[in-house]
Amino acid sequence: MKRVFITGIAGFIGFHLALALKKRGDTVFGCDNFNSYYDPKLKKERAHLLSLQGISAINCDIIEKKSIEGQLEKEGITHLVHLAAQAGVRHSLTHPQSYVHSNLNGFVQILEALRTFPEIKLTYASSSSVYGLNSKLPFSESDPTDQPASFYGATKRSNEIIAHSYHHLYHIPSTALRFFTVYGPWGRPDMAYFSFAKAILENAPISVFGEGKLMRDFTYIDDIIAGTMAAIDLGAPHEIFNLGNHCPSSVLDLISSLETHLGQKANISFQPIPSGDVRMTFADISKAQRTLGFEPRTSLNDGIKKFTDWYLQYAQVHLNLETAVSRLKQGAN
Repeated sequence: MKRVFITGIAGFIGFHLALALKKRGDTVFGCDNFNSYYDPKLKKERAHLLSLQGISAINCDIIEKKSIEGQLEKEGITHLVHLAAQAGVRHSLTHPQSYVHSNLNGFVQILEALRTFPEIKLTYASSSSVYGLNSKLPFSESDPTDQPASFYGATKRSNEIIAHSYHHLYHIPSTALRFFTVYGPWGRPDMAYFSFAKAILENAPISVFGEGKLMRDFTYIDDIIAGTMAAIDLGAPHEIFNLGNHCPSSVLDLISSLETHLGQKANISFQPIPSGDVRMTFADISKAQRTLGFEPRTSLNDGIKKFTDWYLQYAQVHLNLETAVSRLKQGAN
């Protein structure tokens, strides 16, 4: 049985990971700063659900090293999962300082805290964005990652390099997980699948870049959680793993699935590809399969069905979409 501390515990992945660890018998703690990158109400609702399971989410920024150290010591933590970060490729074009604060300085503070507790094993979130302008497909952990296409991707690759130096200097065990476009219930409202669903229900136009031909290795949250838990259990000295679906789909495929499960057509407005975006992400997961037993099991269509089932109920209660959702339900009957 492990005692796990999760940064970003009220975030999308942190929330699902905390519930899964608790369910299998681990003791779970965590922190979140409940920032306003997207509506903090969603994070607070996640935190409330965690509290009902006996999991506390303290309000703390990862930049506060002393507070993190205090929690690690007080709770006798054996494993730290670092998920707190400033997310978003396009947001990094206009708000780079927030990425310096959280993704660079914040990450260093986590590692500095772990210098006091070198026995704690670290698992942390990296991103498929580290592959940047790499044209070789699928993306493998051994591929060069020195051409980031976005500042967000650059900060995530910097995390991996910094973690390597701390492992070399101070023997801090760390595992990086390069997540590929994670989606599912209780997800992030800034992600395309979430914002598209809201727009479709409101009959509002959605901006689709590159004629909808951009390809993403959409990976369902339950598969990501299974891979993350396997990495925690492995507790490797220093490793990097891709966690993706190994099955890219186009944005038009995503929209088609949303239309099917919402029962309503999208109003599409095609736009040029913005700076920082790449045309395709595609994970080579052979290393994770071999070492972690990682096997993604959820197709995009099945995953979107699970998301929309959740979203229709959430939207009706929280997003003032009662009329649209009721109309869809009446049509289904």
